[in-house]
Amino acid sequence: MDFGLKGVWNQTHFGNKNPVILEVGCGKGEYTVALGKTYPDHNFIGIDIKGNRIWKGASDALAEKLQNVAFLRTQAEHLNMFFGEKEISGIWLTFPDPQEKKARVKKRLTSPTFLERYSKILVPQSPIHLKTDNILLFEYTLSVINEEKHRLLTYTYDLYSDNSVNEPLLKEIQTYYEKMFLKEGKAIHYLKFSLNGKQS
Repeated sequence: MDFGLKGVWNQTHFGNKNPVILEVGCGKGEYTVALGKTYPDHNFIGIDIKGNRIWKGASDALAEKLQNVAFLRTQAEHLNMFFGEKEISGIWLTFPDPQEKKARVKKRLTSPTFLERYSKILVPQSPIHLKTDNILLFEYTLSVINEEKHRLLTYTYDLYSDNSVNEPLLKEIQTYYEKMFLKEGKAIHYLKFSLNGKQS
């Protein structure tokens, strides 16, 4: 059964025609809130299955009176029940569970299974961003992009040592986990790509 706001998030919830951006596996919603504050002409929805995590982001959004920010508690596998065709204009994946075991490869948020789901809701050529400390997930994603002939727009193995990556707010916004990983001296990997359009 589809969610009541599917296909009508702008008209029914946000009350505007601005592009809608998702943060899938948003955790405490640092990216969702910060992007919402910076880009009032876009709408942002943070998605996570853990209610205690998104409570923090939702509380911050309410405190900041951000009318262009929303949070949704659900599993990423159910995205297509909540969003309609070409309703989404970009996706952020910030430090998702790398699902390192081989038996859980399909659970990775950049697996072909998930890219197929994204293709059904994304406006063509919309960017997908991945930030991770996990080299296995990063290189796996690069291989999927290459094998499926998606368009790799930007990538770096060490975001904070690479001055050629100029994505707005990419280094300014840091999640709870990102700050922890940086303190541990871990490199942060980043890439941006768009889908080839063959999935739909």
